Amino acid sequence: MFEGLKQKSSAKQAIYRNTQAAFDCLRLVSQELVLELSRKLTPLDSSVVIEYRSINDMEFHIRFSGDLLVFVMHSNIVTFPDDYGPMPSKYVEADFRRRFFGHIMAYNFMADSIKYQRLNDPGYLVGRLLVNINNHYFLEGVQQLELPDNDMSDNPVTPESMRLFVESAMIAAVNNDLIAPPLPEIQRISVKQKLENQQVSRGSKVGFSFSAQQAF
Repeated sequence: MFEGLKQKSSAKQAIYRNTQAAFDCLRLVSQELVLELSRKLTPLDSSVVIEYRSINDMEFHIRFSGDLLVFVMHSNIVTFPDDYGPMPSKYVEADFRRRFFGHIMAYNFMADSIKYQRLNDPGYLVGRLLVNINNHYFLEGVQQLELPDNDMSDNPVTPESMRLFVESAMIAAVNNDLIAPPLPEIQRISVKQKLENQQVSRGSKVGFSFSAQQAF
């Protein structure tokens, strides 16, 4: 029992370090991408703002075109049922340590929801990056990401793959348009909504179709 606990604990610590490294890589490629896009767009339209913002060691944001992507690294190591995602693969079955993952979430919010503290506005999950002990990844994402499906054994974490994740998430967010609510839904507004700056006439995101098995 002691050996089992020791091996599992050691594996989880290694996975956490790999996840932190993957998150740091996401940070770096996001900053590079924001800088590149800003240099290209500013001469064409200086009113278009694209910016990177570090929140803390576990979170950073990318704001662009009215959208906000929120990347969050979770501190816990997780596993899944035997029939979920990469779990049934021969690659995972070959080593029990590959059954555990660090995870990084990417959410899409309207930028104004954060700016004006509209606490009831929803955010939408764009993708979840799972990182294992071998520093390989499995990406679950919305169907709009249009990413190819590959085995986790072929997917080491690299700057190129992390940049593709960020670029795809940005494209999916931009293509997810705002829809204005029907008039009957905004005929009444409560004092609470007014005090909390909950302008009910604002648009809301259409939302995403999510594919749990989609990976790149």
